[in-house]
Amino acid sequence: MRTYIGGQEAVSVNEFIELALGTPLELWLGVEGESEEERAARLDAARDILADNPDLPDDVSRIAARVIEARAPELFNVVPLMQRPASRRTARKGAAA
Repeated sequence: MRTYIGGQEAVSVNEFIELALGTPLELWLGVEGESEEERAARLDAARDILADNPDLPDDVSRIAARVIEARAPELFNVVPLMQRPASRRTARKGAAA
């Protein structure tokens, strides 16, 4: 199955996310080993993008909800559990000694 976003094919999960967001995923999550200066620049760029696109967080949440809904069984590997039959206790007749 092929996935297209804005007419461009997403060939990997990261590419799908990047196309859906319109920005690289690393902009929001950072990269391992980034310096404080790189982190500050990345966060400044993210703030600028959010200022220019105030609906972006809502759009991202909507996309994530759709993906989770469509792929829930695969994502969570949901397997129904069988219910154990209730154990029965036998009633004792007579008086205790």
